[in-house]
Amino acid sequence: MNALVFAAGLGTRLKPWTLEHPKALVAVGGEPMLGRVLRRLADSGLVERVVVNVHHFADQVEDYLEATDFGLDIIVSDESKLLLDTGGGMARAIELLGGGGEPLLVHNSDILTDFPIEEMLARHIDAESDVTLLAARRDSSRQLLFDATGTMRGWENLKDGTVLPRGLETGELHPLAFGGVHILGPRAQSALKSYARRQPEEVFGIMPFYIASCGELRIRAYEPSAPYMWHDTGTPDKLAAAEKEFEK
Repeated sequence: MNALVFAAGLGTRLKPWTLEHPKALVAVGGEPMLGRVLRRLADSGLVERVVVNVHHFADQVEDYLEATDFGLDIIVSDESKLLLDTGGGMARAIELLGGGGEPLLVHNSDILTDFPIEEMLARHIDAESDVTLLAARRDSSRQLLFDATGTMRGWENLKDGTVLPRGLETGELHPLAFGGVHILGPRAQSALKSYARRQPEEVFGIMPFYIASCGELRIRAYEPSAPYMWHDTGTPDKLAAAEKEFEK
């Protein structure tokens, strides 16, 4: 399995630290989050090649990667001139990895979690899914909508009541919050490349692709079978909560 780790974000919610540093190198428990995610992928034994995209203080991220041996074949996707957003960044990574012939694990660098990657991959393969999304019942203003089989049918913005695709009946659907980790199979990667070619520019988010494709692709939720740690480290308060995991 290949992987992509998003490390290009501006980290505006982590200012003033991100005025001089990339968000991906913010430390939790004394180790940069990017390093924690890469070591987790290496320790799984399932990943050999990883794309890391860079933009904000790209040189600092590249220096960190060069100075640290993770036991992985790391390819840097340079977005320093143009930040491609999640969908554009994923489409670029697929090309860098050779076109999408094997599963692609995508992991946000600001997500601290310890769910079993091997279980997620097994669930993805056993269910013959095109996309598997880490999801949970969690407070979030934006929710993915799934049917009784765990298949994604749409998306809802709880702040303004927007439901997509438009006209979707939500009564029988249950909402789950996306957890920042996903697996795309070859069929989904091919569909994403086609979707990218139809966009007016390279910059686009991944969620519009999932919403547009949920009637054609098998996009399913993955909820780990056992309790697990999960933290978004993208704000000072959430970062502080993550730090407490290492004070126990």
